[in-house]
Amino acid sequence: MGATPPPQAPPPSQPRFSPDGTWFWTGTEWKPAVSPDGRWRWNGVQWVPQPARSSAGAAAGITIGVVAGAILVVLLVSVVTIVVLLVMGNQIANVFSNVAAALTSTPSP
Repeated sequence: MGATPPPQAPPPSQPRFSPDGTWFWTGTEWKPAVSPDGRWRWNGVQWVPQPARSSAGAAAGITIGVVAGAILVVLLVSVVTIVVLLVMGNQIANVFSNVAAALTSTPSP
């Protein structure tokens, strides 16, 4: 009665990608799955634009680095100040006592 439809082509098999996703297996060799400029990715059928990378992680890393650097500077200045006070505390006290004595003394006529 009716004609039988032509047989359908089998669906293309899924390409096998390397664990890091940067290579795919053609059946005979490994080929790069990412273009040299990093803007395109092979999805097994065609080259598609690479999704944009999120810069949130980079911004968080920079923020953490700046905060850690500021804390490090404060700690370094604190340590240097403590060392100076411990080593030169007596000399500093003498200078202030001499200044105080000079300010409170009456000048001779």
